[in-house]
Amino acid sequence: MEQFNNNEDRLKAERRVEELRKFYSHLLTYCVVNAGIFLINCLASPHHLWFFWPLFGWGIGVACHGLSLCRHGLWGEAWKERKIRELMKKENNRK
Repeated sequence: MEQFNNNEDRLKAERRVEELRKFYSHLLTYCVVNAGIFLINCLASPHHLWFFWPLFGWGIGVACHGLSLCRHGLWGEAWKERKIRELMKKENNRK
């Protein structure tokens, strides 16, 4: 198992896991609730499909939540550190 450099690294990792857990919980809730809304729509008024509105509106929120995680994971501090190490390694290999 990989050792953490210090307690701060562990806290960052724990926060990241908690952020991911919250996103997956949000996504699961979105899917379950919208499936229920779809069923209600089909049973109550199958000729008027209104379930698209909450699906679309809440979907924007889920997408933004997911993008915020990507922003932190792909272009955050960890990404910068990985990129710096990668460029330094390439530069050392040239010499």
